[in-house]
Amino acid sequence: MTQPASPPQPAAPQEFPPTLREVMIRPQWIALLALSLVVAGLFAWLGQWQLGRAIDTAPLPPGATEQVRPLDEVSQPGEYLPEPFVGQRVSVTGSWVPGDFIVVSSRFNEGVEGFWVTGQLRVADTASPTSIAVAVGWAPTQDAADAAAERLNTDAGAAPIAIEGRLISDEGAVPPPSGADPQTLIRMSPAALLSRWSDTAGLDVYRSYIVAEVPQGGLDEIVSAPPEAGSAVNWLNIFYAAEWVIFAGFAFYLWYRLAKDAWEREVEDLEDAAGETS
Repeated sequence: MTQPASPPQPAAPQEFPPTLREVMIRPQWIALLALSLVVAGLFAWLGQWQLGRAIDTAPLPPGATEQVRPLDEVSQPGEYLPEPFVGQRVSVTGSWVPGDFIVVSSRFNEGVEGFWVTGQLRVADTASPTSIAVAVGWAPTQDAADAAAERLNTDAGAAPIAIEGRLISDEGAVPPPSGADPQTLIRMSPAALLSRWSDTAGLDVYRSYIVAEVPQGGLDEIVSAPPEAGSAVNWLNIFYAAEWVIFAGFAFYLWYRLAKDAWEREVEDLEDAAGETS
């Protein structure tokens, strides 16, 4: 007797790969998107902050740098000199520290190369010992500068002296030219001068320095022209703001790239599994 044929088995349902959209709306990728939004928002805020700093909404009026202001109203010890105040005429009272008049080479005065003589001015009426470097005059030769520095070191004392001049930013220390005396200074750097000053324990020092308007020690006047009017736009801050915007965009791109990579791997795995069963 013939056995009845077995009923045909239903075919396994075909598994279709997910779409990219289906992968992106899964809970783990939604959570990662939320994190990307937080990061992008932070970057956008930083970009807005940099943009606000890039545009000076209250620039100094024309000629403001030519009005003599007390030093402590313009800058404080240890602070970098704000751009609008570079070249500001300031006044300060203090006394010279004997032995700390030092010669700086490679200083041009109206196109002529020569030497500056600088001194440590101990500022009066401060809560803690405070000093600022002062360029007191120019000499055309090394011998003349050395002689003036020696006279000033000899005559320096505790008598207070009032100084007026332009406040200039630190030029930064650099090594002396090859073959020159290792003690040679070719940049006006308060940091470099500080390393050679005396009586510096617990001393607060201004990062900027003053170019005195009235020379001392028989030196020539240092010609210091008024600063040119600067732009109200700080392009460096605008560049930083653009960078933060790019970073914010990258946060979204990273989320998209990670989700797409996961989708591509899942599709490849399904295709490989289908190939093995065929």
